[in-house]
Amino acid sequence: MIDVENLTVRFGPRTPLVVKGISFTVERGKSFGLVGESGCGKSTVLRAISGLNRNYGGRISLDGKPLEPERSKAFFRDVQMVFQDPYGSLHPRKTVRSQLIEPLRNQNLPIKENAVSDVLKAVGLDPGLGYRFPHQLSGGQRQRVAIARALILDPPVLLLDEPTSALDVSVQAEILNLLADLQKERGLTYLLVSHDMAVIAHLCSRVAIMNGGEVVEETGIEQIRSGHVQHPYSQRLLSASRAYGKQEMRPVEVMNSA
Repeated sequence: MIDVENLTVRFGPRTPLVVKGISFTVERGKSFGLVGESGCGKSTVLRAISGLNRNYGGRISLDGKPLEPERSKAFFRDVQMVFQDPYGSLHPRKTVRSQLIEPLRNQNLPIKENAVSDVLKAVGLDPGLGYRFPHQLSGGQRQRVAIARALILDPPVLLLDEPTSALDVSVQAEILNLLADLQKERGLTYLLVSHDMAVIAHLCSRVAIMNGGEVVEETGIEQIRSGHVQHPYSQRLLSASRAYGKQEMRPVEVMNSA
C-alpha cells in the first residue's frame, strides 16, 4: 500500500540531510513501525508521506501509484494522519461535531444524518460528546476524537505520529487496543512512528529502526520481542527500552512494600 524508495529530506538548500535515503514498504492491511530516539528523523518521514513537507527527494507511492510532492484532494480521502498531541490538533473553539464534519465539507461529500454519531461510537465515545469542546474532554477522549476525525472519510491508510505518547500509561493501552480493533474491522493500513518499543510491538508486524536519519535495521516484531536484533544501535535501543521499563516499575514496588 505504501512504498518509500530512497527518501531524502533536508530543511534548507544548504543544510545537511535529516533523512538519508531510506526505503521501506508497508503491505495492505498491515502495520509498519518506525522506531528510534527523538531527532532521528522518523516524524520527518511521516510528514513527507502525508504531504505536510513537500521538499523531499526520492519516490513515495500509494497503492502502486507514485505521488507528486503537492498532494491532490483525493489523496487526503485515502490517507489521514493522527498527531501526537490531541489537544494541539483540535480547534479549541469548535465543538467536536463541527470538527468531525469539516473533513466531509472539505471533500465536498454528503453529510449523512448519523455520520458523526456513528464515527464517535466506532471509537468508543458517547455521541453526546459531539456537542462539547476539546477542553471539556479528557486526554484519552480527545485522542479518540482525533482518530474519529481521521476515520470519518473512511480512508484505507492512517499515519500515526506518536499517537499515545501524550497520554497516561493506562490510557495508552486503551488507545492501542482501539487502533488494533479498528484495523481488524476496517482492514486499515498503519504506518506508526514511536520512540517506544512496547507501543511498536503492540501494533506492528514489521519495524524499521532509525538512527541519524537512516534505517539501520528492518526486522520482524518477533525478533524485537526475543531481542534478536543485529545492528549495535538496535541492540542498545532495545536494551535501553527494557531498562526504562524496569525503572518505571521501581517506584510502584517501593510504594507497595511501604
